[in-house]
Amino acid sequence: MDPYPSTVGRDYTLAEAAERFDALAGDGATISLAGRIMARRGQGGIMFADLYDGSSTLTTGGTGKFQAVFQKESMDEALFSLFADASDTGDWIGVTGTLFTTKRGEKSLQVSSWRMASKSLIPIPDQWYGLKDEEKILRERYLDILLNTDVRDMFVRRAKFWATIRQFYLDRGFLEVETPVLENSPGGADARPFITHHNALDMDVYLRISCGELWQKRLLVAGYPKVFEIGRIFRNEGQSREHLQDYTQVESYEAFNDMRGGQRFMQDMYRTIVKEVYGTYTFEINGHQVDFAAQWPEVDFCTVIRERFGVDPLNCNEEEAIQAVRDGDIQVGEELNLARAVDHLWKVIRKGISGPAFLVNVPVYLEPLAKRSAGDPRTVERFQILIAGSEMGKGFSELNDPQDQYGRFAEQQAMREAGDDEAQRLDLEYVRALEYGMPPAFGLGISERLFSFLENRPAHEAQMFPLLRPKEQ
Repeated sequence: MDPYPSTVGRDYTLAEAAERFDALAGDGATISLAGRIMARRGQGGIMFADLYDGSSTLTTGGTGKFQAVFQKESMDEALFSLFADASDTGDWIGVTGTLFTTKRGEKSLQVSSWRMASKSLIPIPDQWYGLKDEEKILRERYLDILLNTDVRDMFVRRAKFWATIRQFYLDRGFLEVETPVLENSPGGADARPFITHHNALDMDVYLRISCGELWQKRLLVAGYPKVFEIGRIFRNEGQSREHLQDYTQVESYEAFNDMRGGQRFMQDMYRTIVKEVYGTYTFEINGHQVDFAAQWPEVDFCTVIRERFGVDPLNCNEEEAIQAVRDGDIQVGEELNLARAVDHLWKVIRKGISGPAFLVNVPVYLEPLAKRSAGDPRTVERFQILIAGSEMGKGFSELNDPQDQYGRFAEQQAMREAGDDEAQRLDLEYVRALEYGMPPAFGLGISERLFSFLENRPAHEAQMFPLLRPKEQ
C-alpha cells in the first residue's frame, strides 16, 4: 500500500456525512470518507477509529468528526490486519463502507476497505492539554490548533474579525486598495523600520510601518473619496504582551469627514465587530470590565496629566517633562525628549482606564499628521480609543495644509538627527502631493491588537505562527 498516494477519493466531508446520515444510511449506499485518526481502540476482531477532517456545514456547524468501525468478518482479513498492525494516531486514511448506528447510538461507518492517505511518522501526542511549555506550544502550533478546540475556534473568529471589518467598509462604499510594502522612506507612524536591500535597483528600502497612510492620502488627491487597506505592517521594536514586530492592520481615509464624524464611524464599527464576531457587547479584558454598548466618554489628555503629575503638556518644557518622569519613578528604556517624556506620563495613566473612551486634545508635537484644533492650535483633532488600559485604534482629521505638514516633518527630522530613531522622516514627495490639493478628510487605523484584547490573550498567542528564534539543532 502506497503510504503517500496523490489522492484518496471521498464522497462527503465528515460533517456532511453526519448531516446527511439518516438519508445515506437509509439508502444503504456504499460511500467513501477520509480523515485523520485522532484515536483508535479495540482488539481482537473489531477496532474503532475516530476520524477528523476539520470540516463543518452551514446548517449544523458540524465538528468534522466521525467514527469508523473495522471488523475482521466484514472486510478482507489482510486489510484488517494491516490496519491493526500499521496504522497509528495521526495517520490520514480513506475508508469505504456503509453507514450504521452502533448499539450505543453513535453514527458510524462500517468499513469494508481502507487505504492510507498520508502516513504519520510522529504519532499525535497523547498529553497535549495542560502543556506548560509555551515555546513548544507556539513552535508546534499546528498541533495546538489540531488538539485544542479553543485555539482552533479562536482563529475562525480571527478570520471573521477581519471579514467583518472588510464588509463594514464595503457596505459604506469604500474602495479596497493595496499600497507598497517596500518604501524608499517609511512614514505614517513613529516607529523604527526594518531595512532590507533591493538587489535589482541596488538600494536600501524599508518595510512599511503603517498600512499605506501616506499612499492612501495620495489616493484622496487622485480623486478617490473613500479608500481602505487591510495588510501587514512591520516595526523593528520591542516585543511585549501588546506589541509584535509584524502584524495586520486596517487603515482608511474618507474625504469630507472629520474627527467628530470619525468618532461615530469607529464606535459603530467596533460595536458591529463585537456583535458579529462574539455576539455580545460586554467583555472582561485584563481585569477590566468593558461594555461597548455603553456611552463612550472623552478623556482630555492634558487635563489628566496635569492632575496626576503636576505638569501641563502644552506649557511645560523638555526639562520639566523629563523631571516629572523621574519624580513618578517611571522606568523607561530610551533617551527622553519632550514628546517621549510626555508619552510615558500618559502611558501610566491609561492603564487605569477601562473604556471604551475617546482620548482627545493631544499636543501637536505628538501627532505630526493630524490637523490642528480650531479651538486651540497647540492641540490636534485626533482621538484614540481606550480599551482595558490600552490604545485600541486612533483617528483624526487629516492635515492637508502642505506648509504646516512640511514644518511638522522638519521638526520630526530634527528629532531624528538628535537621536530619536522613531521620529518621522521629512517626506518631500508626500508634501508635493499635498500641494496639488487634498480634500478635508478623516483617517483611522486599527491593528490586530484589538482582536487579541477581545480574546483576552497576549498578542503573540492571537497570531497563528508568531516569530520565534530558530530552534537549536
